[in-house]
Amino acid sequence: MSHAVDSIRAASKPEFYAALNRQLAAILAGERDWICNLANTSALLMQTLPDLNWAGFYLLKNGELVLGPFQGKIACMRLKLGQGVCGTAAARRTSLVVPNVHEFSGHIACDSASNSEVVVPLLHRGELLGVLDLDSPSLARFDDEDARGLEQTVAVLLRASETA
Repeated sequence: MSHAVDSIRAASKPEFYAALNRQLAAILAGERDWICNLANTSALLMQTLPDLNWAGFYLLKNGELVLGPFQGKIACMRLKLGQGVCGTAAARRTSLVVPNVHEFSGHIACDSASNSEVVVPLLHRGELLGVLDLDSPSLARFDDEDARGLEQTVAVLLRASETA
């Protein structure tokens, strides 16, 4: 079954993310496959969020983050926990907004065009499964409202999916 992606018009970021997350829930309804749902989530984010150059997932495997479904340029394939923005967010188990990645100690530059980043851990029943990672070519593209909205996006994804 194909799903059309509707453009989202909203007066505020919280309204935008509420609409985005309703759309995501509708797209994922009836599909429980983890990889399939990760792929469609990254596609939806890339298509609906303005000013992105990468949207995707790194999944925790054998103690490191391994590239999962994404939209954008070829990416780093493996990241260590505690290193870079993704590894730091994963190790801390908390969302991380970085207005200027070039000022982030230990930043791993997979794409030199990326200037800001937001990373949200995928936590299911207390277990770290990986991270959602969004990059932008603009400085200060993301803020705490984006992080909160994307945390809800991750919650929708996790509820819809069999993660094992």
